[in-house]
Formats: sequence, structure tokens, C-alpha cells
Amino acid sequence: MLIWLLALAAGSGFAYLQYRFGGASYAKVPLALRGLAVTLIVALLLDAPGGPSRRVRPYAALDASASWTASGDTALWHRAVRSADSVGADTLLLLGDSVRAGSAPATPIDRATRVAPLVERALGAGRAAVFITDGRVDDPEHLADLPSGSQVVTLDGASKLDAAVISVDGPAAAVVGDTVEFNAVIASGGAGSHAGHISLVQGSATLVTAPVDSLAAYAERTVRLRTQLAGVPGARLLRLVLVTDGDALAANDTLNFALDVARGASAVFASTAPDEDARYSLEVLRGTLAVPTRGYFRVAAGRWVQDGSLTVVSEDDVKRSVAEAPLAVIHGDTAIFGPPRAFTRGGLALIAPPAQKGDDYYAVGAPPSPLLAALGGLPWDSLPPVEPGLATRDAEWVAVTSRRARRMDERPIVSGTSKPRRVVVVSAAGLWRWKFRGGRSADAFTALWGSVFDWLTGESADVRAAHPASAWVRSGETVRWRRGSARDTAATVVLRAAGAARADTLQLRFAGETGIADTPPLAAGIYDTHTAGGDGLLVVNQSAEWLPRRPAVHSGAVGSAPAADRAPRARTIWWLYAIALLALCAEWILRRKVGLR
Repeated sequence: MLIWLLALAAGSGFAYLQYRFGGASYAKVPLALRGLAVTLIVALLLDAPGGPSRRVRPYAALDASASWTASGDTALWHRAVRSADSVGADTLLLLGDSVRAGSAPATPIDRATRVAPLVERALGAGRAAVFITDGRVDDPEHLADLPSGSQVVTLDGASKLDAAVISVDGPAAAVVGDTVEFNAVIASGGAGSHAGHISLVQGSATLVTAPVDSLAAYAERTVRLRTQLAGVPGARLLRLVLVTDGDALAANDTLNFALDVARGASAVFASTAPDEDARYSLEVLRGTLAVPTRGYFRVAAGRWVQDGSLTVVSEDDVKRSVAEAPLAVIHGDTAIFGPPRAFTRGGLALIAPPAQKGDDYYAVGAPPSPLLAALGGLPWDSLPPVEPGLATRDAEWVAVTSRRARRMDERPIVSGTSKPRRVVVVSAAGLWRWKFRGGRSADAFTALWGSVFDWLTGESADVRAAHPASAWVRSGETVRWRRGSARDTAATVVLRAAGAARADTLQLRFAGETGIADTPPLAAGIYDTHTAGGDGLLVVNQSAEWLPRRPAVHSGAVGSAPAADRAPRARTIWWLYAIALLALCAEWILRRKVGLR
């Protein structure tokens, strides 16, 4: 309305001044026609509104992920397509791995359901969206950001008996002869599942089998499988196979994963006084380096057992393993085998707790050190107390300092030397409290020990230039790679699917101190990897769309962002041009009739 008033004022003023000072103010009709023509010309130049505003038509957004057909038929998918057609939108957006405009496919195949791209597109256009889905959405929290007027339509078919292997947790590397333990997570669908069994399989051989009880609807259970590794060293492909009575979907009953089996341990952890500090730091050691690791605990004078299997080993065997390991960690009495720097040859971590409990100290900061990049952002003001011991005298640098509560007494709790080889001394007990508290404190615990072990391995964590960071991934997920050496900033990986004639080449660039590189998702399958330093396996399982999941969203209105209102613009209305032209023509004729030029 403001633009029209401005155009009217400009047109009227221009016509009045022209006729007034031209001595023709008596020609009322030509003056009015001139004012009308100029008003329309100004309105067209400013593209004034051509009518009342109206709400923009919404998008029809259709979930195109494979979970629609997880029940074994396409009836629910065809129902979803008909529901999207009934919206009457001028644009159909397909949503899954990405968002794109198009027509509904015969069968949905997307390997994820991410709504964030839909939200970005809807906000950019100011258009609401009617989202048709089965409710299995990966990031449902983003739906609240849709423009107002948006709606979710959730369609869910009849549930069938189904159980699936969701994940497996265990060592990524081990040593020949070790007894390893894997924790398999099993989940059921909306109708639950019957009892059965799960097996750990290598090739055609079943290594171990465990029973699985019946599960209620959308229930989860963890099953432990323990086996001893025999045979020759190398990368092994293992499978978890779940068998239950009446299972409706076989595609989610198997989970493949890789395990690197070495002839000897690359890292050895020996504790003379096993406690929570030893237990939790050993977990980080295994998870950070993903190299064959062995742990030994002294449970009595002269009596040692191996972590995991609890097999009794002699003290001489433990000393030999510690002496030969590329990375040795000694906890408790660090001089149990003699001067530790004298009989070890690789990176060395000495964890020396105080002889007796003393005052509580609080970690307060990370001075400049080789570990600063990983420790600089820790939440020092929210970490539980520790008990510092005696500081080493020959340290070249201090990585973490602690201070007694309400006093200025400071003590280093993590220090180290770089020459002639890398050694880190952790002179404190009670760090396990960080892990036990959970949240940011647990993350700080992992960051501390992870940075220590990562720095100690230096340039010899893995002889391969790059290797998969996980023993398995799912199709649709980003593939993450870990560099083998701290000096590597890039690597080339040749990737070949099992049985394929053609190989693909990946160029990896590792991000800063993390030593991690990400590559796009891959189709499900077993891939042989070749890079400088050696070969490996990359295992990609079926996407998470095939797993039974409780619906994360339900039908109803969503969105709170303002939606755009659109009005027709003057430049799109043809008859405004015609009126302006006719007004000018009529004015010219009338001016001639009254004797004006």
C-alpha cells in the first residue's frame, strides 16, 4: 500500500506541475489521464504489490529411505506415495541421504533419513513442508525449525517379529593366542522377537555360540562372546550371525567386522597394583591406538594374570613382553623389573601413584608441552580431585599441573621427556574419578590418556600410512580413517570391493592433531585396502535403515519459523501496462482537441 501511495503522489504531483506551469490547468480530463499514466509507470518501476498477500503453497516432502521396505513388502511405501500426491504441492522433495526435487521411485533406496537439508531448503524458500515418513528419522530435533504451517504425517505398518544385530564392541586388534571378548547388542522390532542364538563365525567355522532370550517390543540386550584366537597373523573377517524363530527380515541378522591379529603385542600394559586407574587407562590404550595390546595384572606376589582371559603367566614372560613392546606402560611399582628406562626399548609410560593417600589436588591447567593441542580445552574447573605423587626430576616439560585446594602449592601430575626417547610420567592416582563422573569429565580422561599414548607411539603407531578407524561401519555413514604415523599429513588408499575387477583410489588428508580423515559413505560390502606399509580390510554393513527402531516422530503440526507471504507484483500484471498506454493515448487526443500540443 505504501508503494501505491508513493506512486500516486508522484503521478499526481508531476501531472499538476506540468499542466499548472504549462498554462493548461483548465484541461481537467487530460491532467487526470496524465496523472494516472505516471502513477502506473512509477508503480511498475517500483514493482508495487498487485493484490493481497497469500500464504505460499507448501512443499510435499517424502521420506525416500529404505526403512519403508524393511518389513519385506512395498505396500506401505505405495501408501506414502499416494499420501504425498494428495498434498497437491507444486514440488515433491525426496528426502533421505540428501534432499532433491523429483518423482517418487518405485522402491526407496536411501541409506539414511536426515531432515536437516529439508529444513534449510524450506527456510530459504520461506515455504512450509508436509513431511510424509515412517517415523524413523535420524535427526528429528531439526523438524522444530521448519516454517510455521508445516506438518508431519507418520505412516506405520503392522509390526512383525524381528531381531537384529545392532552393534558389536570389542578390540580392533589382538595377538595370536589371546582370548578376546566381544559384546554384541541385539534389538527387536515393534512385535518383539522369539528366542534363538547368536554365533561368532570366521569363514565357515563357528568360533562360539551363545543363547538369546526372547525380547519384548523395541527391547535391547547385550550378549558376550569370548573366544581364543588361533591361526596365523593377519586381518580377519568375522561375522555375528543371529538366528531366531519366525524372524521377518534376514538382512539385519548379520554384522561383519574386521579384526587385526598380530604375532606379537604392539603395546603392553603391566600393573603391579590393579585399580580403576589401570582398568580405565588400559581401555583408552586399546581404543586410541587400535593396535594389538596386552594387559597384565599382578594379583599377588609373583603371580600375574593376563587381562581378559585371566590366564596365569610367569613374571619372566611379563618382563619379556614389556621389554620387547614398541610401547610399554607400567603402573604401580615402576621399578618392579628394574630401572624401566634401561630394559624397555620403545615409548614408555610410567604411572606412579603416591605410596599413601594424601591431600586432594585439582588439575588447573596445561602448560606448553607436546600434549597441549589435545589438553588445552579441558574443563579444568569441573574435574574431580586427584592425589599427586612425587614429581620426576629429569622432566623436560610438564603437561598438566595440579594445585591444592585454596592454596598455592602446585605439583605436576603429567610430565615427560623427548630425548633420547619418548617417556611420560604420570605421578598421580585418582584420575579414574574423571572417567567415573561421566560427561565432560569422562571426555577429559579420554583426552588425557589418548594424547599420552598417541604421542608416545610417535611415528610408529601403525606401519600402514592409513587404516580404517573402526572395525566396521554401516552403509550411509561417513568412512573415517586414521593415519598410521604422526608425520603423515596425506595418504593414498586403493580400495577394491571383494570380487570386483575395478579398484578406486582415495586421497586422504588428515586434519591437524586428530590424525583423522573422512571420506563419503560406501555401499555395503567387504573392501580390501592397500596403502603404503600394508593392506587391510574395510567392512561396510547394511545401512541402519534396516534396523528395527522405534518411530522418533509422530503425526502433527511442527515448525515455528515464520513462513513467507507472497503477493502478485505489478510487473507481472499485463493490464497495468495496457491502462498506462491507453491513458497516454487518450491524453494526447484530448490535448489536441482543446488546442494543446
